Amino acid sequence: MTSSDVSPSFRLAYVPGVMPTKWVRIWNERLPEVPLTLIGVSAAEAFDVLRRGDADAGFVRLPVDRADLHAIPLYTETTVVVVPKDHLVAAADEVSTEDLADDIVLHPLDDTLVWERLPGQPAKERPATTADAMELVAAGVGLLVVPQSLARLHHRKDLTYRPVPDAPQASVALSWPQDETTDLVEQFIGIVRGRTVNSSRGRSLKPEEPKRKSPDTGGARRKPAGGKSGGKSPRSGAGGAKAGGSKGGGSKGGKRGKPRRRP
Repeated sequence: MTSSDVSPSFRLAYVPGVMPTKWVRIWNERLPEVPLTLIGVSAAEAFDVLRRGDADAGFVRLPVDRADLHAIPLYTETTVVVVPKDHLVAAADEVSTEDLADDIVLHPLDDTLVWERLPGQPAKERPATTADAMELVAAGVGLLVVPQSLARLHHRKDLTYRPVPDAPQASVALSWPQDETTDLVEQFIGIVRGRTVNSSRGRSLKPEEPKRKSPDTGGARRKPAGGKSGGKSPRSGAGGAKAGGSKGGGSKGGKRGKPRRRP
């Protein structure tokens, strides 16, 4: 079977916290004949998945190695600290990293934030995953600073979170291999960037031919005709009738204006 015989499909990787539902829905509306497969990957393995060709494109977290991957930054998330609902932090609208100085702040191995200096007190061990760290927060072992989408993803009724404005932020980007910018990848880029179904990038679409306005020659002819008709002024006819209808009484011929046609 040749490559041209293979039915087209699109594989989209995404890291935890990213919700691709909206873009997938638009894809299915515009390209119903091309199935889209979602592939959930960890933030750490996302780039290898793209490089191996296991996905055509993916939602990843910056930074991206631009040596072999393209990346379009999409948005930057708010960073929050996750705490038990009865923690003092829960009483504030937001906190700073300094406010966490006396607390144990967990640092999972899959942390997506790039820290110059970790806040708070270090735990004895690093949790393997953010999900594991959330369990430890619920157990009262420590606090966790993460992008807001991860706090929502691992939401628990006994936990809450508050913004930390001075903490590092995580940004999400659409990425794909530089040598694999296919037509389908371009289609998905357009969807993510909000292009309409009729817009294009680097593609020649057949332009709609402008409507030709035919010259109004008929109207031009009608105008002079109206002028000639206007030459037979109703006033003349009325004047003739008035003359014929003088006090002395006139003949029918006078009423018709026949005297005007005499030599």
